[in-house]
Amino acid sequence: MPPTRLALLLQDEPIGSVAPGVLDEISLWPTYCKGLQLSKTQHAGRSAWRLCAANASAALNALALALRHVGRCGPWRGEQVAVHAADGRRLASIERGALRVLGIATQAVHLVGETPGGDWLWLQQRAASKATYPLAWDTLVGGMVADGDDVPGALARETAEEAGLALAQLQGLRPGGVLALAHPCDDGGPGCGWVAERVWWFRATLPQDLQPCNQDGEVHAFECLPGAEVRARLATGAFTPEAALVLAAWHGW
Repeated sequence: MPPTRLALLLQDEPIGSVAPGVLDEISLWPTYCKGLQLSKTQHAGRSAWRLCAANASAALNALALALRHVGRCGPWRGEQVAVHAADGRRLASIERGALRVLGIATQAVHLVGETPGGDWLWLQQRAASKATYPLAWDTLVGGMVADGDDVPGALARETAEEAGLALAQLQGLRPGGVLALAHPCDDGGPGCGWVAERVWWFRATLPQDLQPCNQDGEVHAFECLPGAEVRARLATGAFTPEAALVLAAWHGW
């Protein structure tokens, strides 16, 4: 967390961070913050915000709605994502659209789809309707770990939804590594959000007679490209930032 951001506590558990002034705006709209026990406090010798509630998920989602009402929320998804303590305990869940504004840590999965020859990759082009990076190129499969999911479950679900494939159809499925992302983003306004995400990426081979087929409407197209073309597209910034990092790791860069 950069020093300019204020820690966000759920009771006494640090769960995220906010840009200065964002939650002050909420307090100026009593209708939207009604029932929210949100107050300024101190944490680790610095100013912070504390949210107190008997029902943590209800309070966090009320805060998400308040942020949405004042124009300080990312794209609303209607999806719940788990909120964890620093030691990994699940504390609550919150609307996905509020995650970045509140600097809440997330997990994501990616699958690099290889061909039997090894140097060609299956890629997806994101749908024009995607809330972030529409029509950008991506790995074969990628998505956030939702509330109630674990990493293996999220990988299986995303592979089925985005590529129409079961993990059992893939050959040599194995972990590729874990990437840690920490950078500002524009959810809630320019530079207002903060991405804190661990990306678990995997690699597997698609047999020659197997092709991906999207099921959830979130993919515009699939292409199978030689490594040289993948590297050329990486050089032009055609991929989402997350996919670019995963593919760089796959290349061993």
